[in-house]
Amino acid sequence: MKVPPSLRLWFVVHFVADIAFAIPLFFAPEAFLSLLGWQTIDPVTTRIVAAALVGIGVQSLLARHESAEVFRAMLSLKVLWSATATLGILWSVLDGGPPFAWAFVGIFALFNVVWTRYYLMLRREG
Repeated sequence: MKVPPSLRLWFVVHFVADIAFAIPLFFAPEAFLSLLGWQTIDPVTTRIVAAALVGIGVQSLLARHESAEVFRAMLSLKVLWSATATLGILWSVLDGGPPFAWAFVGIFALFNVVWTRYYLMLRREG
């Protein structure tokens, strides 16, 4: 089974997106989230999210040349992470969260569609 070059590229895009958000969330959670409209910020929880983004993002970059089996395992994790993140952020927005959180709902939902599509594609072929 062959990994599509477009999926390998998506792994690099995911790395860039994760790191772009992880760095300010880790080093300046209050300043970054305040700019986006958050009123209440827990720096411990924010840094845990940043750590998850670093872990998933860096592993995406490291795995971009791996076999289909590695991609399938990574995609399983990415589908679960992006689906639960989308639902969790959506719930929070509907519960009075900041309006900018809708952007995060969209970003995580987009990644979920991408990861689910490729996961199903590799599962069919494998």
